[in-house]
Amino acid sequence: MKTDELIRLLSEDAPVRMRYRRVLAAAIVFGAVAAISLLLSTYGLRPDLADQIDTLRVAFKIGASLLAAVLACRLVLLIGRPGLSLRGAALSLLVPLGLLVVAVAAELVVLPQADWMPKLLGRNATFCLVLVPTLSFLPLVALLWAMRSGAPDNPGLAGAAAGIAAGAIGATVYALHCPDDSPLFVATWYPLAIAIVTIAGYGAGRRALRW
Repeated sequence: MKTDELIRLLSEDAPVRMRYRRVLAAAIVFGAVAAISLLLSTYGLRPDLADQIDTLRVAFKIGASLLAAVLACRLVLLIGRPGLSLRGAALSLLVPLGLLVVAVAAELVVLPQADWMPKLLGRNATFCLVLVPTLSFLPLVALLWAMRSGAPDNPGLAGAAAGIAAGAIGATVYALHCPDDSPLFVATWYPLAIAIVTIAGYGAGRRALRW
């Protein structure tokens, strides 16, 4: 291939990639707004959120969920663009998991052993497993729709990445309602809820993102 022809092909491909990122970014914003709107129109924010948001446990719960959402969305923005390495973005998802491990260890030191299981079970474990996937539904649909304009090498894994991002968005929004603040609860039920969305994303991606 001649140099001039290579430059022409690259210049033609650049606008496509730019449009793909914009579509994905719009899908992320839409999904987040849709999830927040659904929460506000149904169960609403926790009544004492304004008073509790600056406490360590609540701030950590929201912050860790938001960090996971940001890192997962970054991974999604890279998928579908051939030639880009996903290793760094994928490994960055271990950061919020590591923070959860540290928070759980600190909680086990601070709490009496008799309180470990009650804090882990919390008051809304089943509700968490239902509401997080519910809040994640529209973000997942929006991300999968946007990713159809790209070219993911592995549709299933691309769908799973979209599921992680959507699940983390749903978990972040749910954290604004959730009355269970212990890292023991967050480290148990939030990842399980996100895993449900991830599995759903994998299955949907295999069908919707094939090309």
